[in-house]
Amino acid sequence: MKHLFFIGALLISLHSFSQTSVWNNLLQKHVDDNGWVDYDAFAKDKTQLDSYLKYLEKKSPDTSWSANKTKAFWINAYNAYTIKLILENYPLTSITDIKKNDLNAWEIPFAKVGGKTISLNHIEHDILRKKFNDPRIHAGVNCASISCPALPNIAFTENNIEKLLTQKMKTFVNDTSRNQITTTKIKLSQIFNWFQDDFTQQSDLITFINQYSQTKVNPSATINYIEYNWNLNNQ
Repeated sequence: MKHLFFIGALLISLHSFSQTSVWNNLLQKHVDDNGWVDYDAFAKDKTQLDSYLKYLEKKSPDTSWSANKTKAFWINAYNAYTIKLILENYPLTSITDIKKNDLNAWEIPFAKVGGKTISLNHIEHDILRKKFNDPRIHAGVNCASISCPALPNIAFTENNIEKLLTQKMKTFVNDTSRNQITTTKIKLSQIFNWFQDDFTQQSDLITFINQYSQTKVNPSATINYIEYNWNLNNQ
């Protein structure tokens, strides 16, 4: 009996891995190393994307999963459903153009995960931010816009998520098109303004930036924020 249970658990694990591989392959094919997305080509792979979304629709993390596996699942789900939403409304200039019943793109309940229909906001705020308390999440989830941290062209997994989130946060902080950092003055992405509480849980904002910045910022440096570019991150 235990043998059968082990085989069943192994098959479920292999299925999860294969489905994540489908998402990973799509990212490798249609997202470049700078996070720019080829939405036209993505649309031609709709069958593969829908296959991954069908997996998400039936699957949800269970108590046997590690925190890293669960976090990776939800970040992948957020990014995949964001791509789906863009494709359903493509072509468009910005994700902010998407409206339905007076709801914006993040408020629309359309993402199906584990038999429930939820919004992108629910995934980001009620699950990822609330349950994991990890500010690096903001470098993982992607809002399909130029000023967003670049969409990784690799799927998050239980094994790579720690390294990948740190790497993506470092890339984001040092990207001069999104943040401009000197020792005495910094102009930061609005993400650091909108979600400042996330980045200052352990200390102040400059201390957080200095964990990732190639240029070390003085504690007394002045902080300003850069206007957000919501145009689509299209290749």
